[in-house]
Amino acid sequence: MVSDVLETLRFKTLLFGRFELGAPWALRLPRKANASFYVVARGGLRLQVEGLVEPVFVSAGDVVLLPRAPAHVLDDGTRKVPRDFIPQQQLRASSGTAARLGGPGAATTLITGCFQFGVDPTHPLLRAFPSIIHLSTQESGRTPLLAATVQLLSAETAAPGPGSALVLGRLADVLLVQALRAQSLLARAGEAGWRALADPTVGNALALMHEQPGTPWTVERLASAVGLSRSGFAARFHSLVGETPLNYLSNWRMTRSARWLHESDDSLEAIAERAGYKSAPAFSKAFKRRWGVGPGAYRRASTPGEPLLAPIAP
Repeated sequence: MVSDVLETLRFKTLLFGRFELGAPWALRLPRKANASFYVVARGGLRLQVEGLVEPVFVSAGDVVLLPRAPAHVLDDGTRKVPRDFIPQQQLRASSGTAARLGGPGAATTLITGCFQFGVDPTHPLLRAFPSIIHLSTQESGRTPLLAATVQLLSAETAAPGPGSALVLGRLADVLLVQALRAQSLLARAGEAGWRALADPTVGNALALMHEQPGTPWTVERLASAVGLSRSGFAARFHSLVGETPLNYLSNWRMTRSARWLHESDDSLEAIAERAGYKSAPAFSKAFKRRWGVGPGAYRRASTPGEPLLAPIAP
């Protein structure tokens, strides 16, 4: 299931930063487009996430993933100290390099990074993520692997060398796999996207749509492929995914099309056919309805490393 999630989300690591934070310190981060993660190599911190009443206390060796990148505050956890936020300019200037910030007190070593997902924020899998995934070294059975990953990240960011960006990217992959493993084990009944992937029939239907977006799928054809009646399949799919099969297919085609436009020089006609549209005009109309701009304009404005455009709200 984790492999399916990773293939669907098509993520990549964007950047890293390493900070030596001396108490008293506090960081205020706004809502962002990309998922954030934090690794505490030394010390500890308090995390307050927008929308959550209780703070999360993060210890040395712990990892925190914020999949939907809400606004949040990190600090040294000392409630008696007035909160004096480190200016954003210092954080931007320190991005990608080790930096000492804060006061003269107890130090916390914080490693930061973010993931860019290849699906838009409305995708059921991203909606199914909780606000925060906290991987704690205190949890039984997780310490050895998590501790090894954190140790490697800490060593590589402390003394970067040739190929460090590649090494850090691979280590970040490991962190995300660990987070997804934890989430798949803890998924609750309401987290539809996760249960859909584990379901033998709906999971197979999702795999068919992911692998063959250009196939002229109908609800009847998908239901037949996974051995269910049309009505039974449609009801089960909606219950587990949160939308109809054809709506999901349409959104998936648009997500893949945006990536094809971004990553290839293929003609609009070729991409339209690959996405299951009979003509380039029909494809262009659907693309503009979804993303707010036509495929040609999207390709011209597309910049390597930039996230996909936000979809137009229904």
